[in-house]
Amino acid sequence: MNTIDLRQAIITRVKDKSNEELTDIIQDSIGSDERALPGLGVLFEMIWQDSSASDQSRMVNSLHQHLHTDSGAPESGLGHS
Repeated sequence: MNTIDLRQAIITRVKDKSNEELTDIIQDSIGSDERALPGLGVLFEMIWQDSSASDQSRMVNSLHQHLHTDSGAPESGLGHS
């Protein structure tokens, strides 16, 4: 029996999806059950690898901004009081 890793399973699941279907998968995964996070991570990895240095910088700046605003970080009980 062949073993398929999680990354390959996720890629196989979305490989033949249309742009609209990919959008739906991403939107449905964001903010839902944490089981979707590895899938989003794999999709982000694919986007990151195909992005230019300036696009990567823009994504990191956006992430940094979200992490340092009250509305961007999820309520976890951790952080500053």
